[in-house]
Parts: sequence; C-alpha cells; structure tokens
Amino acid sequence: MSAVVAIDAGTTGVRSRVFFDDSTPSFASYREFTQYFPRPGWVEHDPIEIWDAVVATLAEVCSHIVAIGQSIAAIGITNQRETIVAWDRQSGRPFGRAIVWQDRRTADRCASLSAALPLVREQSGLVLDPYFSGSKIEWMMREGGVTRSPDLAFGTIDSWIVWNLTGGTSFVTDPSNASRTMLFDIRRMTWSDDLCALFDVPRETLPHVVPSSGRCGTTIGQRGIPAHIPIAGVAGDQQAALFGQACFQPGATKNTYGTGSFVLMNVGHACPEPRHGMLTTVAWDLGSGPPTYALEGAIFITGAAIQWLRDGLQIIDHAAAVGPLAESVTDSGGVIVVPAFTGLGSPWWDPHARGAVFGITRGTTKAHIARAVVESMAFQTRDVVEAMAKASGVSITELRVDGGAAVMDLLLQTQANLLNVDVLRPRELESTALGAAFLAGLAEGVWESLDSVASSWQLERRFSPIPNGNEDAHYAQWKVGVERSLNWSHT
Repeated sequence: MSAVVAIDAGTTGVRSRVFFDDSTPSFASYREFTQYFPRPGWVEHDPIEIWDAVVATLAEVCSHIVAIGQSIAAIGITNQRETIVAWDRQSGRPFGRAIVWQDRRTADRCASLSAALPLVREQSGLVLDPYFSGSKIEWMMREGGVTRSPDLAFGTIDSWIVWNLTGGTSFVTDPSNASRTMLFDIRRMTWSDDLCALFDVPRETLPHVVPSSGRCGTTIGQRGIPAHIPIAGVAGDQQAALFGQACFQPGATKNTYGTGSFVLMNVGHACPEPRHGMLTTVAWDLGSGPPTYALEGAIFITGAAIQWLRDGLQIIDHAAAVGPLAESVTDSGGVIVVPAFTGLGSPWWDPHARGAVFGITRGTTKAHIARAVVESMAFQTRDVVEAMAKASGVSITELRVDGGAAVMDLLLQTQANLLNVDVLRPRELESTALGAAFLAGLAEGVWESLDSVASSWQLERRFSPIPNGNEDAHYAQWKVGVERSLNWSHT
C-alpha cells in the first residue's frame, strides 16, 4: 500500500487528503481561511493564514498516516489559480495580502490595453481580464507598495506553498499555473518577454517552470510535517480536476462546481488557435513528450452564490440546505438569478456585469430564489458548453462532474436536461485533490501509467436527460437576464 497526500489550497480553505493505491479509505483535514473585501470588487487573502492552514492540515494527515504504520510516497499540490502572492525570498515575509482571482481592481487597466489583445490571445491563450495574474502583479508594483529588489518573488499559491515546504530552496510553478498568469507563452512553454514587458513584470521575479508531474523539491521537516517527502505533482485546480476525472483523450470534458465552475475539454497535444469566448490553457505537462492543452470556460460564481444565500441573505443556515430547499418547489416561479457578483466570465468576459434577480412577485419565496440559484449554475454551464462546441467544432457526448455542488441531484438532472447529454458523477467528488495525487504518484511510481490511473476512476451515478419541454424557453429567459446585467457598473 502506498500513500500519496494531496494539498488542495482552494479559494475558501485548504484541505490535505491522503489517497491510497488500494481500497484503503482516505483521510482528510480541512481549515477555512478569511476572505477580505476591503473595497467593492476587491478580494484578498492572507498568505500567512493560507500557509498556516497548509501546515495544520498536512501535519494532521501525516500524523494519521504514521499512526497506521505507513509512509508517504509523495505530495501533490493543487491550488486556486490566478491568485498572486508577492514575498521577499530573503526574509520569507509576504508583501501584504494576496490578490485573489475574483478581484476586479484592474478592470480599467485591462480595458486600456485593448490594443494588445491580439498579442495576449496569441501568446497566452487568454483574454485581457483582471481575472488573470499579470495585471495584479503590475498593480502591486504601481499601487500596492511592492518595490523591486533582487529578492522579490511573485508566485501563484502553488509557488508559495512549495517555497515554504522546501524552506525556500524551490521557487517553482508548473505550466498549468503559469498559463493562467497572462505572462506565459503557451506555445513556446516559457515566460514571454513581450507579455512581461506589457505589464512591466521583471522576469527574474517569476518562478522556474517545471513539469506538472515530476519531483520539484522535498520537504524540510517543520511543525509536524516530516522531512524528505518528495513534492512530485503540481497543477492548477481545474487542470488537476481534468486529470482526476481521467479525461485523457481529446474531446473528454469535465465541469467542476466549486466556488466558481470551470468547464475544461482536453484538446490534445496541438495548441489550438484562440477562439472567441474561450480560453486556451495548458492542461498538464508530464515531463516527457509535448504538453496537453485544454479549452476552458471559466464561470466566476456558482458555489459562491450558495454562500451568498447563507451569509448574505441568510435564507439557509448551511450550504447543504440549498438542495432540499430548492427541491421543495417544482420550479423557480419565473425567478432568474444572474450571479454576476464579480463580473461575468466565459463566454461574456464582462468585468462590469453585476448580479441581478429578475421575475420576483408577491408569491416569490426563499425556495424559489434558492432554486433559481441552482438553475443559474446549469444555465451558465450551458452558455460555456455551447460556446466551446462552436469554438472547437466538437460537441460533447457526456459531461463528467465534480465539486461540492455536484452532490445535488437536482442540479445534475437539470444540467443533463439543458445539455441533452448524460452527466456522470464519480464516486470520488474531490477530483481536484485526486488529480494532484495522481500527478505526484505517477511521478514516483505509485501508478505506473495513465491507463492505471484511468482504471481508478469509478462511476457513482449517471444522469440521463429527461426533458420536460420547457428547457429552451427557460434558458431564453436566462439569456435576457444576462443581457440586462452586462456593463452594469458602467451604466
């Protein structure tokens, strides 16, 4: 029996989880961390609090593994992407808070660079949007008080974690994370001098890019974390989920219903040309042969809308209550919720869109609003899947799903009805963590090949379409709501 630990550093918390290569049940530890909203549209995290959550959860998992008499073969890391940390490599102290992927403070700056869009699209595969890291780094140096020095480091959360786990000896990232910075040439697989110049980012402040699967450092041993454990897998959360869903063949597609939702389609080893409304990203690099690319549709708010129901409107006490509440009514009563709280991502890419609720009457209840929030997840996914099919010329034949909201049968049946394809829910819903474990274990010989990884994927339930005839009309209402929410903050 071999144990592989995955550190899943998400947007709202850190989960460390051990996976075994046999049927031994896994074990996990979780810690939330604080969300900071200092101004409208600004979202920040404390890098030290994230690191403390990594230490606490990893130490607890390692203690469990030792207690059952096992050793750890490898650590894999997966992380919220685009969130950027600045720190001093000499002292190890971060320069203030991390700027989170949801943050909109650089929207106007991105708009001012519209003439550079062809360059950005061609080299990075992305669009000019504050979602990505490049404009965040520029803001940190221009407005955030970060000064240039030989010891200045900019990194996504994976870089920050690896740097700390290795005592500052490994300053690295992988191509799946690098390709989300708007500074990486995804065809040449290196940092782009052109894009670094566009955002005035010193190339020497960026991490060394290593394969997604391959040893990139070892732990030094600290605060309950054993020394000499290989760190052998690194991937951004959505690419890790694609890997964890065993989507290894071109055309295979998954959707993760997390804080946001992210639809990724494996498009093989040839980097496609930029497509309207879609992102082109590096899926993974296994260290031998060409990288694998993916088309991606990024939806900013899905599970976060459930948090809004809980914390903002306080119509549910806990996230798990949204499913039963939504199922207590047969439909949304004509209510449409467009959760554009931080703008809209694919295929709209409008940072100035804002959330809206339409169709409220005197008969509207909290159950109707809850159901409309659940339906908004499925509507946004249809937006992306239709745009992806148009961009790629490939219609999906099934959709593999994961993430916290995928436990809701209502959501997945609604999704199957709207897409008119089967939706497959695996037994292991934490595909993000599983993908990180697979990448690390593959590098260290725990799994011998992609075939052995694929054989580990198990179906829990298949949702086949059961249309009621109203799907297209309801979806048309949704699109009207989206149109009315566009460019709201500039009206």
